[in-house]
Amino acid sequence: MSGDLLAGLAVILAVAFVFSRLAVRMRQPAVVGEIIAGIALGPSLLGLFPGNPTEAVLPADTRPILQALSQLGLVLFMFGIGYGLDLFHLRGNSRQVTLISLGSVTLPFALGAGLAAMLYPWYDKSQLSTDGALAPVLFLGAAMSITAFPVLARIVAERGMRRSRVGVMALACAAIEDFLAWCVLAVIVVVITAGGPWPLVRMVLESALFLLLLAYAVRRGLRWLLAPERRWAIGGPLIHAIVLTGLLLSAWATTEIGLHAVFGAFAFGVAVPRAEIEASAPEVAERIEQTSLFLLPVFFTVTGLSVDPRGLGEHGITIIFAVILVACTGKFVGAAVSARLSGVSRSESVVLGVLLNARGLTELVILNVGLELGVLDSQMFTVMVIMALVTTVMTGPLLQRLGFHQEIRPAFGSRKSVGTRV
Repeated sequence: MSGDLLAGLAVILAVAFVFSRLAVRMRQPAVVGEIIAGIALGPSLLGLFPGNPTEAVLPADTRPILQALSQLGLVLFMFGIGYGLDLFHLRGNSRQVTLISLGSVTLPFALGAGLAAMLYPWYDKSQLSTDGALAPVLFLGAAMSITAFPVLARIVAERGMRRSRVGVMALACAAIEDFLAWCVLAVIVVVITAGGPWPLVRMVLESALFLLLLAYAVRRGLRWLLAPERRWAIGGPLIHAIVLTGLLLSAWATTEIGLHAVFGAFAFGVAVPRAEIEASAPEVAERIEQTSLFLLPVFFTVTGLSVDPRGLGEHGITIIFAVILVACTGKFVGAAVSARLSGVSRSESVVLGVLLNARGLTELVILNVGLELGVLDSQMFTVMVIMALVTTVMTGPLLQRLGFHQEIRPAFGSRKSVGTRV
């Protein structure tokens, strides 16, 4: 490992720490500061200074290794999202939660797809890997449908809303929305990468076989292995090794199928028997999360290297305002109107619309998938990253105006449960 890489990692972690602390002081989730830190180290800020300090801090020969580390952090994070997916909150509110979730996914998807169709003539076609507008249109619709469940969970906790009806409903809706959005995105990725009817059929069959294997073989096998009568013979280190190996193999499997590694990591997180793991070795999930906490600032920096406001062109400001307007309108109206139609009070419907509009880190994950697939050009990637930041930052102040004041100020590195990463 070169000295340049070690120095670069030191800078990334130090800047992420400082910016996360500043974000917390400004009553924002720590992840907002870490995202801004990653962007600041790229062309958006540091690269503007004479001599291009970005190149000096993060030389070109270190970036492939940083990319590999960021991908590892990403799959560990996505495992945490799947592992923390808990639909227990649906009990007693399943009809309302389902209606709100569908409304706050369908409307943003339709508006996002429509906006992409309008903006497609402004895309840089040389950066796209597909012909025609279908793939960019479908992808932008799916990206607009995302709600950042981990960030939302922290916001709900900080505002003292975990035991409130609206807080419980928001978390349940966000969990369902993200699950639906990832399923839609997986279908889109299959369609984009298949390249024809037979490859498409093959990818669908292989994906279905993979999910069945996780649901019936892996899940049942782990339950048998971690049963109370055998639990005493298996130590925490072995369980940790089994889970980590399964996670990485699942990420590899979806890559081989033609999907992205994040789908395999997420699916494995959903499949593992959470109750048995918590009873046998509760530290396993925390160790995996702590590793992702170390690596995610690298992911934000790699993302920031692709964000360059200077490349927005003459239509940049117009596109930014259009994307933010469509994103906020789709989520807020879709959630609030659906909530009212399902019998939720007006005030709670407004709060739900505000909460479900936060995109956060989950949006960046999807955007990186789109950039890697070639369904986003660099201009739209930059705009969507800006939108993700704006919709996350505005959530806190809006809740403040609605009477939900921050009660907890989490410190950098103080997260304790997988699925609540901020």
